[in-house]
This record gives sequence, structure tokens and C-alpha cells, in this order.
Amino acid sequence: MIAIVDYGVGNLFSLKSSLSMIGAEAMVTGSAEDLRAAKKIILPGVGAFEDAANKLRATGLDAIVTEQAQAGKPLLGICLGMQMLFERSFEYGEHRGLGLLRGDVVDMRGRIPESLKVPHIGWNALRFRQPDHPLFRYIKEGDCVYFVHSFYAANCEEATLATAEYGAELTAAVGSKNVLGCQFHPEKSGRVGLNILRAFCEL
Repeated sequence: MIAIVDYGVGNLFSLKSSLSMIGAEAMVTGSAEDLRAAKKIILPGVGAFEDAANKLRATGLDAIVTEQAQAGKPLLGICLGMQMLFERSFEYGEHRGLGLLRGDVVDMRGRIPESLKVPHIGWNALRFRQPDHPLFRYIKEGDCVYFVHSFYAANCEEATLATAEYGAELTAAVGSKNVLGCQFHPEKSGRVGLNILRAFCEL
């Protein structure tokens, strides 16, 4: 069973539907018992970092997610959920993340050309930093995935699995041991996204 963390933000049911399409058993839950019993955990997220982090902490699930990740359970953060895996975010202030990965979340403005729109919305090709990573088992470099974001993970070279070019090379996927993250939305990325989810389910 895969537990999708329900803390009030994220595309929970579209993600559950995508997992169902690949034959994975998943539940949307805000229960600490369910997270502890699950074989894998997915932390989704959309919106502002501070609001999402506060909601996660208000439920007490931040401690459970951290506990389970530190115990070695596979954890996948998606979009804002990926960003919350890092130590801190500078999205309209400075905010503390879960600290499961080393790095910061910063504004892409000032990093990309002013002619490009923010947020970055659309399909971009993946450039592998670690092409043999199990998360990429069923996809190839250059496959496109769907992004919606204004901030990105920086200072995280050790954990960077893939990047995407949007006027600059931006972090697209990260991982360290059992803790993984996708800045893009696999549940909105068609066949490629489903294959990434399939690979995660097989970890």
C-alpha cells in the first residue's frame, strides 16, 4: 500500500488515479497509523511553501513523514512536496523545511532570462545527472514532463538526479537513498509520468 499524505494541499485524487492506472494500491490519508503501515509514502503539494509547511506541521504529520523516511521507507515528494524535503525555502521570507535533503528553495527570477514567464508552466525535457537511478528505469533522457512552479531547489548538487532547461538549468528530480522528489507533476505527465510512478512503486 502507498500512502498519499493528505494535509489539505495537493492533487491527491488525480495522483491516486494515476497510481491505480499502473495497478498500484494507494490510499489518500491523514492518519499517522496509515503512514506507518504503508510500504511507501508520497508527499504531494501545490501552492505556497509557508502555508503548506504550516498545514503539514499542524497535523503533526511532518514528524511522522520524517520518522518514516529516516527509518528507510521510500518517500516521494511531488512539486511543492519535493521542495519541502529540503532544509529551507526563501519563498516570500525564510521558512523551514523537513530537512531530509540538503539544499534551499529559491526564486527562479534572477536566475532565468527576464523574457521568460514565471511561473514556469509547460512541458520540458529531462536531462539526467544520474542516468542509472532506479527512478528512471522506464524512461529515457529527453523525455518530457509537466512543470508548474516559480521556485526551484538550489545548492543541492549531491542530490540532483535530473534537471530541465528553462532559460537556465533547473532542478527537476532529486534523491538521496530512499528520499526522492520530482519538481514536475508525474500525475500530469502522461506515459512518462506513469512510468516514473511505476519505478517508484518498485523500489
